[in-house]
Amino acid sequence: IFLSLQQDVIAGFLYAILILVVFHPFVDQIDNFNLTYKYAPLIIIRAAAEMTAVEKIEEQLASLRIAKRSALSEQPAYILDVDVSKPAQSESSRLVAVSCSNKSIRVYNRETLNFLREYSSHPGVLSGVRFAHTCDSVLFSACSDGTVRCWDIRLATQQATQVFSGYPSNVFISFDISCNDLIICAGTEKVEKDTFLVFWDARGVTNCAGTAREPLGVYSESHNDDITKICFHPIKPNSVASGSTDGLVNVFDINKDNEDDALISTCNSDSSVSFIGWSGKDYKQVYCVTHDEGFCWWDIAQFDTEEPITLLHVLDVRDAICIENDTLNYLVGGLYHEKADKLFLMGGTSTGNIHLLGCGTAGLSLVGSLCGGHSATVRSFCWNPADESLVTGGEDAQLLLWKPRAVERSLAKKTSLKIASSVQKRVRVHNSSLKSRKK
Repeated sequence: IFLSLQQDVIAGFLYAILILVVFHPFVDQIDNFNLTYKYAPLIIIRAAAEMTAVEKIEEQLASLRIAKRSALSEQPAYILDVDVSKPAQSESSRLVAVSCSNKSIRVYNRETLNFLREYSSHPGVLSGVRFAHTCDSVLFSACSDGTVRCWDIRLATQQATQVFSGYPSNVFISFDISCNDLIICAGTEKVEKDTFLVFWDARGVTNCAGTAREPLGVYSESHNDDITKICFHPIKPNSVASGSTDGLVNVFDINKDNEDDALISTCNSDSSVSFIGWSGKDYKQVYCVTHDEGFCWWDIAQFDTEEPITLLHVLDVRDAICIENDTLNYLVGGLYHEKADKLFLMGGTSTGNIHLLGCGTAGLSLVGSLCGGHSATVRSFCWNPADESLVTGGEDAQLLLWKPRAVERSLAKKTSLKIASSVQKRVRVHNSSLKSRKK
């Protein structure tokens, strides 16, 4: 990288000298030439440095290698969702939580992937796990029985410290918690004609053991099918995005008095939404991945302007990416890298290979492939920008920690598991046929 930067600097100075030689006789006739004349080398050098920063991040992602691998459980199950605790108090107390297809939550030490504890008393199928942002020992999970539960990992108990109850017909399939840990939002399956975003006040979750919380209220008009994903804004606690099988990605300002005023933007993916996220400077962009492996990327800051809001729309990423000696079977989701101001997608193969794709307004490009880790479909991941590491979980019941240029000192990868067909009611199947599509 240093040598590359040197070359770019030298090229910048040569280009500046060329400008002087060619245009020097016309300096007096060109307005503002002195400004260009003076700063052209600096502009060129700065652009070269910025390009190098992005390339460095891409190189780090491509160099990810297996650092740790979790031990196989006595009751192996698909790993459906992964989250890593935030460094609220100390870097050494980092944890990893996963939700599994056997209705259990497992907690691991992040650095060693040693198993710590399990919560297995859920009466329904889990739809995700999330750590609190301000307390790294508080964990939330949503369940198809119409509840969101809060767990305090410091306590030696199988009981949730708090239960957030929805309405009788609610079946939760998605949820998230705001960046200040004040509001929980869960999305429901469509029951008859009803689909809800349900909200709760999450304050004081560790001080009211055993109590149940009723909802603050609901949004019921903005989606007309299953709400598959909820994602709060990373730095604005009042802003939340939702994605649905109706193809819509909605952005709300929950500080508004009613649902009509709260809905500030609606983007249509023309397909069934499986994943949504925020990206860009100050996170003013939103993107989604669809169940038929499409990708949409919007700049919602352009809603009140004449500029187009769609940054990129790829109908089928599998057709847009060519991978030498391999294929792309599905997409898992995306991650935004703040340092590089770059959006990346993660996809893979049914044999466990992982492919990282860079996103630009001109299209998608392959950044790198992570092979030799999983032996079956990867369903979830969590990116840690602090140490540039990645945690992945999949249908082989394996939890893997990837770090740049790491060397694995554990067992070889396990073979794929055969899970009872009953779990297929909730786990995602990657194909291009949808049970319903509304545009």
